[in-house]
Amino acid sequence: MKRTVEIPLKTVAGQNAREHHHVKAKRVKRERNAAFLMTPMLYLPAHMVITVTRISPGTLDKHDNLSGALKAVVDGIADKLGIKDNDPRVEWRYAQAVCPRREFGVRIEMEWTDDNEK
Repeated sequence: MKRTVEIPLKTVAGQNAREHHHVKAKRVKRERNAAFLMTPMLYLPAHMVITVTRISPGTLDKHDNLSGALKAVVDGIADKLGIKDNDPRVEWRYAQAVCPRREFGVRIEMEWTDDNEK
């Protein structure tokens, strides 16, 4: 089964963002809350793959900035599922999609196999 949600959320390069710590704290809280509110409530199966895609006109290096930019979103999803973000039942994947200027967002794709379908 698969569920997809898009959040109109602008993310920034996590580790390279030069912002005051109060500004960063407000941004992180906003991103985490948005992900929590927009993520559907699901029963966590034995294994789930969650792909978080940053949609933006520019791209980030995949090694550390992409995952850093999406850290608060991942934490919000984990909060909604009632787990920690290092739970072995969830495999996190990160992706990027390019869009026109002044557009942005985050796409969350949750995939799992339903044990009742067998």
